[in-house]
Amino acid sequence: MLIFLWAESQGHVIGHRGELPWHLPADMHFFKTVTTGNTIVAGARTFASFPSALPNRTNVVVTHHDASEFPAGVVVLNSLDAVRDYARERPEEKIFVVGGAQIFAGLMDDVDLLYRTTIDAGFDGDTWMPTIDYSRFQRINRQPGIRNEKNPYDYTFEQFQRIQ
Repeated sequence: MLIFLWAESQGHVIGHRGELPWHLPADMHFFKTVTTGNTIVAGARTFASFPSALPNRTNVVVTHHDASEFPAGVVVLNSLDAVRDYARERPEEKIFVVGGAQIFAGLMDDVDLLYRTTIDAGFDGDTWMPTIDYSRFQRINRQPGIRNEKNPYDYTFEQFQRIQ
C-alpha cells in the first residue's frame, strides 16, 4: 500500500533549499509515530535532508546514483517503476512516500492513502506539492493540531483514502 506523507504550508510549499521551511515538533512526532516499523520512500535530495537513514524503518531511496553512495541497509531503487514493483511485492506493507515533489508527482496515480499536515502559515519555498485531484479521495480523518510555544502555527492532520 502506497501512502503519501507530507506537510505543506499555504501555497502548497513543502520545501526550501532542501529542508522544511518551518519547525513543527508535533508534525515530526507524527511522522515518526506513523512511519516507525514501516517503509519510507524518498528521493535522493529528500533522503539527504535526513540526519542519516531513519531508524526502525526500511529506508528506500529512488535515485540514479550508485547504491554504494548510501549507508548500508538502505534499499536503492532506480526508477518509479521499481517503486511500484517493490510495493506490489509487499501488499501487506505500509509504504510511506515522503518526497520530494518529483516522486509524489510520478506516483500520483498509484497512491492509496494521503497523510497531509496542513500548516496555516506562509513560508518562502522552492518546492511545492504537486496538484492532487481530491475528488478522487475521501477524507477519512481530520485532527486539528494544538498550537503552543513549541508548535507556533495552526495546523491540521488529515487522512484521505482513494475512492475505488
